[in-house]
Amino acid sequence: MSVRVRFAPSPTGPLHIGGARSALFNWLFARHHGGQFIVRIEDTDMERSSRQSEENILAALRWLGIDWDEGIDVGGNNGPYRQTERLDIYRRVAQQLLEQGLAYHCYCSEEKLAADRERLMAKGELPRYLGHCRHLSPEEKAKFEAEGRKPTLRFKVPENRVIAVDDRVRGRVEFESDGIGDFIIMKSDRIPTYNFAVVVDDHDMKISHVIRAEEHLSNTPRQIMLYDALKWEKPTFAHVSLILGKDRSKMSKRHGATSIEQYKSSGYLPEAMVNFLALMGWSPGGEEEVFAVSELQKLFSLDKVSKSPAVFDLDKLNWLNGYYIRNSDLDYITDLAVPYLQRAGYIAEDAGPEDVALARQMVKATRKYLTNLSEVTEHVGIFYDDAVKPVDDKARQVLAQEEVPQVMRLMKQKVYAAGQLEEDVVKGMLKELTKELGFGGKKVYMPLRVALTGKLQGPELYEIIPILGVRRTVARLDAVLDGSILN
Repeated sequence: MSVRVRFAPSPTGPLHIGGARSALFNWLFARHHGGQFIVRIEDTDMERSSRQSEENILAALRWLGIDWDEGIDVGGNNGPYRQTERLDIYRRVAQQLLEQGLAYHCYCSEEKLAADRERLMAKGELPRYLGHCRHLSPEEKAKFEAEGRKPTLRFKVPENRVIAVDDRVRGRVEFESDGIGDFIIMKSDRIPTYNFAVVVDDHDMKISHVIRAEEHLSNTPRQIMLYDALKWEKPTFAHVSLILGKDRSKMSKRHGATSIEQYKSSGYLPEAMVNFLALMGWSPGGEEEVFAVSELQKLFSLDKVSKSPAVFDLDKLNWLNGYYIRNSDLDYITDLAVPYLQRAGYIAEDAGPEDVALARQMVKATRKYLTNLSEVTEHVGIFYDDAVKPVDDKARQVLAQEEVPQVMRLMKQKVYAAGQLEEDVVKGMLKELTKELGFGGKKVYMPLRVALTGKLQGPELYEIIPILGVRRTVARLDAVLDGSILN
């Protein structure tokens, strides 16, 4: 069977972590099997849906590197791919169910339905429709119509049936039809409900596997009954576990439940986010945690998706992101870092080649300290300040050592003599310095680091000095010699 899977978001807000993981799992499954991945839009929530949210979701998918073979923007032979453009299709199928006696009009008011819900809950029963309109006479229907009531259309749930879901993740799950109640498939405004529209869409688009969040498992028996009533072939279902916070409570903003767009804005890399999302509820086995997208496509299998809840661990995401920042192509990382440097005023908005070259040097020197790219602005100030000060007493004590003036004077001479301060030149200069002075490396390098940055830790001296250049390097060495660095 040809694998065809889909991601079908509602455009009522930006793409969040849970939706992104569902999209990724479907995409990886399709790519692993050489199948098709479809993106369609479920926009029948007229009040909350917007094209802006739709564009945000599509942009987030593209940023993650997820492409689609059919659907919104790319077209295909099984559209339309936006539910509001498919209303005639739903109404035609609904009419078919009505004519076959498998659905009926319901005229119950919201007040009556609410009262039924309260009564059932008071008795400890699951809320469900009690079938008031299931056997209305033509006269009763005519009376309700004359009162101006606009009916919904309910599916007639078969009685005394066990609906079994053979789920690829959760195994066999059974539901009693008598506990479900006749459910609405078309609202009074003739807009389809989720459970009805999704069945029609998945059938029309020839979906083979429905991979979605565990919260949809309770919807599945309703959908299976619709497939059976319409005599349509059912897809294979796979319900992926919930995502919990690190403290095992329901995911919330304090755990990192924010939009993909916000992660992008904060300086997370798409490669890190995809790697992180893939490991939330799926594992190929072994201890390895860093996977290229091509590896994920090769390894992904529903058999390795866990039944247990996935845990959103922001520390792990930060670790992965730092790994990709350190190990990705430097020019690529520089291109992503430049906008942050521009917004902070370190690089001109109309950055030319010299600006970009400087940014590249700064990113190279600092990227080992970053967990996300927005942090780069916290580390580059040392390259721009006219003067620096020791950050604490330990740093001040380093400059109080008796050998410090010798180190500063000889270093100043070598900087002037070198003229060009390239990394290799500076490396050679520092070796000469320790050799000529006869001091241990710590007595040379630590005072120089504090003199040039005010800090005891940071980028390598051979990375710092070329960025500072002759003028600023000498000025900072002089500040130690004349004592102004301590004032």
